[in-house]
Amino acid sequence: MMIEKFDVDTPFGKKRRLHIYLPNDYYESNEEYPVMYMYDGHNLYDDRDATYGKSWGLADFLNNYDKKFIVVGIECSHDGYERLDEYCPYTLKNTFLGPRNGYGNKYMEWVVYQLKPMIDQKYRTIPFRECTGIAGSSMGGLMAYYTIMKFNQYFSKAACLSPSLALCHNELFNDFQNIKISPDTRVYFSFGTKETKSVDSIIKNLQEFHEDLLKRQASSYINIVLDGEHNEATWEKQNQIYFDYLWK
Repeated sequence: MMIEKFDVDTPFGKKRRLHIYLPNDYYESNEEYPVMYMYDGHNLYDDRDATYGKSWGLADFLNNYDKKFIVVGIECSHDGYERLDEYCPYTLKNTFLGPRNGYGNKYMEWVVYQLKPMIDQKYRTIPFRECTGIAGSSMGGLMAYYTIMKFNQYFSKAACLSPSLALCHNELFNDFQNIKISPDTRVYFSFGTKETKSVDSIIKNLQEFHEDLLKRQASSYINIVLDGEHNEATWEKQNQIYFDYLWK
């Protein structure tokens, strides 16, 4: 498992740790690689780093996958409920997660205009949007969707696992009502049937975003995971599915 970890400065006055997955032969080859940026980077590879003691097992999966990637896992804030604001693009007075002073848009401007150029300079990436994706779960899934819409000129693929889109459903629709996205955009949505009692309403919500993408000539896929829960074990089982959908 080749994971490089180091801290980077952010415009928010706090450092963020990066968890970078590299192919095992990265330093023996001259190959350039597509890149996936992923939220909650500490939860991706190693159970010892994961918040709840269970990771996505992503390194083990990629070590045996038939396409090689660099994955940039960006660790979230662990200060109180700051992650919720970091991964919310809007300031919201009343949500099921309480009032949110979201700065997700500023966060993504940092990722796009500072972090991505640094990664492209430091590693042998294929920097073009066609070879750049974004992924996350829960609030990270919400941000993956926001990113693919708002910064479509930089990202062509998004995996939104168990995304918290309902938190700011109206804001997302209003924000992107008139924007154009490239028809080669691909978005993967998923939700587990054991994540909530109101599964039907969540599926209806996902269907609206799915249909909106299709209207824009993009590609979209919804995976309803039977007995799936809101946890890393369920998201790990989808590694093959969303990588295949986005990249093949």
